[in-house]
Amino acid sequence: MTAEQPPRMRRSRGAAESLATIVLGFESLVAVLAGLAIYGLKALPASIAPWWGIVAGVILALLMVATTRVLRYRWGIALGWVLQAIVALGAFLVSSLALVALIFGAMYGYATIKGAALDKRNAALAATPPE
Repeated sequence: MTAEQPPRMRRSRGAAESLATIVLGFESLVAVLAGLAIYGLKALPASIAPWWGIVAGVILALLMVATTRVLRYRWGIALGWVLQAIVALGAFLVSSLALVALIFGAMYGYATIKGAALDKRNAALAATPPE
């Protein structure tokens, strides 16, 4: 550490990536709580130990957090939709998860669709020279 290095410039993130990151980040907390609910209600079939509900919730939450790192790519947005579908499938175990899936699915949809429209508008404004 003999010479000071200049601070690193942060990568510019679009609105779709930023908004989707926020939604998936908050939903990861809900996924852990859903896993705890599945465990507490013993909603899994008798052949599966109830603690697998917690494991599934934690794994889903970790996948959501990991997905926030790849949302800059189209396949990252698609992976987020797959995770939304997995949350919706949890409604077969605990019916109240259908409401959670509906709310977070709507927020994720708004974040990705409206965010992409904002990104497109911002790119058009940046391409137009100021008068």
